[in-house]
Amino acid sequence: MWRFVSGLIQQGKVEAFERMLWRACKGYTIVTYAELDESLEDPETGEVIKWYVFLISFWGEQIGHKVKKICDCYHCHIYPYPNTAEERREIQEGLNTRIQDLYTVLHKTEDYLRQVLCKAAESVCSRVVQVRKMKAIYHMLNMCSFDVTNKCLIAEVWCPEVDLPGLRRALEEGSRESGATIPSFMNTIPTKETPPTLIRTNKFTEGFQNIVDAYGVGSYREVNPALFTIITFPFLFAVMFGDFGHGFVMFLFALLLVLNENHPKLSQSQEILRMFFNGRYILLLMGLFSVYTGLIYNDCFSKSVNIFGSGWNVSAMYSSSHSEEEHKMVLWNDSTIRHSRTLQLDPNIPGVFRGPYPFGIDPIWNLATNRLTFLNSFKMKMSVILGIIHMTFGVTLGIFNHLHFRKKFNIYLVSVPEILFMLCIFGYLIFMIIYKWLAYSAETSREAPSILIEFINMFLFPSSETHGLYPGQAHVQRVLLALTVLSVPVLFLGKPLFLLWLHNGRSCFGMSRSGYTLVRKDSEEEVSLLGSQDIEEGSNRMEEGCREVTCEEFNFGEILMTQTIHSIEYCLGCISNTASYLRLWALSLAHAQLSDVLWAMLMRVGLRVDTTYGVLLLLPVMAFFAVLTIFILLVMEGLSAFLHAIRLHWVEFQNKFYVGAGTKFVPFSFSLLSSKFSNDDNIA
Repeated sequence: MWRFVSGLIQQGKVEAFERMLWRACKGYTIVTYAELDESLEDPETGEVIKWYVFLISFWGEQIGHKVKKICDCYHCHIYPYPNTAEERREIQEGLNTRIQDLYTVLHKTEDYLRQVLCKAAESVCSRVVQVRKMKAIYHMLNMCSFDVTNKCLIAEVWCPEVDLPGLRRALEEGSRESGATIPSFMNTIPTKETPPTLIRTNKFTEGFQNIVDAYGVGSYREVNPALFTIITFPFLFAVMFGDFGHGFVMFLFALLLVLNENHPKLSQSQEILRMFFNGRYILLLMGLFSVYTGLIYNDCFSKSVNIFGSGWNVSAMYSSSHSEEEHKMVLWNDSTIRHSRTLQLDPNIPGVFRGPYPFGIDPIWNLATNRLTFLNSFKMKMSVILGIIHMTFGVTLGIFNHLHFRKKFNIYLVSVPEILFMLCIFGYLIFMIIYKWLAYSAETSREAPSILIEFINMFLFPSSETHGLYPGQAHVQRVLLALTVLSVPVLFLGKPLFLLWLHNGRSCFGMSRSGYTLVRKDSEEEVSLLGSQDIEEGSNRMEEGCREVTCEEFNFGEILMTQTIHSIEYCLGCISNTASYLRLWALSLAHAQLSDVLWAMLMRVGLRVDTTYGVLLLLPVMAFFAVLTIFILLVMEGLSAFLHAIRLHWVEFQNKFYVGAGTKFVPFSFSLLSSKFSNDDNIA
């Protein structure tokens, strides 16, 4: 009687399995194979591999035992195979019913798990926030220390002085609501450590404070330049970006962000849009100031706007007669107008120049061939004036730092020489520019000397007398140059020699001073200041050990080297930084010329087409012009002007008085914890 064995075997064992059956059973078996359509997972190793179904037909019980042993040897999965067709049909129907039941159970399980996960997803954000809060609390508790009884926690924290009453009330309320047997209390302790810096900001000043903090967090009680950056930063940006039309578009974009600042999608948008949103008030002021400087330049999309009427009268230059007197005044006649490619306006002729334009640059300069020469001279001098004023203001702010930190000697030995060096050279340059504007008119313009030549002659002492700007100019310049030369050695040696004199003039210093709060004690300069206060208070307590500590901590060579480096950097920096402010002129010129090129290549071509197809062509031209204006002139040029304005504040302005070596005060607050959930968060 024929019998059957069926099962599954791996693909790689099929040939060896068939060969073993042939040798062991001497050919008395019939083996049939069929490859499965799907790969199955091995229950032992978990690897997904190909399987084959086999059916072995044999005769006799002895051969059947051999077949089963060979199947066990090759780790085949054996399945019962009835001899009759009826039994095989019943088994197949039972298996199909069981498979259907398993599919039903799996689908119901998946539906249930999906419902559970959907409910969990609704509260996952709040759960993440709760876990983060718990982790933050435990992290802060781990930073506390136990008292001697190991029953209470002691936390040493920094707290703003104005918030001490609120902290005390919070501790009392927390102890009362928690029902603690030992109430929480607070004590203020004296310390010699430098406190962290806390600068309270709002949504308007936060962006400007971030610009300053990117340079460095201010030291404790140091002058904060962010207050002045609110005005100077957008103004210097606008000097480089001066265009009424572009500034107005930027102002409208920023105003749209400000009006919709409570919209949740803006605060949780992509990184680039979120960056614009966080700096919306900076953009608002930059656009507003650009509108102002655009009106000064009389520049709106590279075109001038005639609001008040030009101060130049062209008709006064024309005369139909050819008298000798009119010929001397170089008036225009019919022949001149017909044959001349360019016509020149002479302000010396009566009636031609009727007065300056009320606000900004006269619109007639937009038609002049020497427009670029005139604007270059104006913007270059304006850049130098703004730069010197900006740097001088920075040096002046350093005086307030010296007054607060009780270093009045720095005012006389550092700040005053720096101001004299700046004003005697570059302040005098501003004086010559303004004096030439006021003292010379159109009639005497040909007699006006060159400011550059006069400024160079100030240092060269020419042998021959030159026609200066004003009487007694040579004597004034010699006095200013003498003050400049005298301020340099004071700047180099004044402070080190003064500290050395203070150091040698007393014997010891104490750590406790009446009327003096020690904020920092990390430099030789402050060690000398402590000793000088002993002299002022008349302290006669001298100990041998203190004298040894003083000699070890005070290092005159290090102080001299530091002051020398600072003085060289300042003196050379005054020259390089003044030249650096010429970027205001360069970027303003580049922005105006790029805007003019864009108008000439697009809008002028579209406007010159005849009326038949002009309207159809003008619409895509205007759209293309708007796209290029936004991406090139607003985004790219705006980003360039923004970066240059940051550089002028960091390098040219803040390094005159701002150290930025402090530590930012970061209080413990749940509002500082991010409420967003990401896959990378480690909650465990």
